[in-house]
Amino acid sequence: MAARKQWKDLSTRAKCAIVVAGAVQIALQLAALRDLSRRTPLEVNGSRTAWVAASFINFAGPVAYFVRGRKK
Repeated sequence: MAARKQWKDLSTRAKCAIVVAGAVQIALQLAALRDLSRRTPLEVNGSRTAWVAASFINFAGPVAYFVRGRKK
């Protein structure tokens, strides 16, 4: 089993990629939560509570909300 790398052992490129991915994840989640808070239940496909919970699933939850959770 390979030893896990610590933050200090990562290259600058790897550190940058992790920070960018984290920022994108947070931005997507905040955008989804903000959009959900501004919509009425009639403008959302399914339960708003379920979509809030789904938004905490990395990347997939917020993207799924924007693709499938909003009514046109």
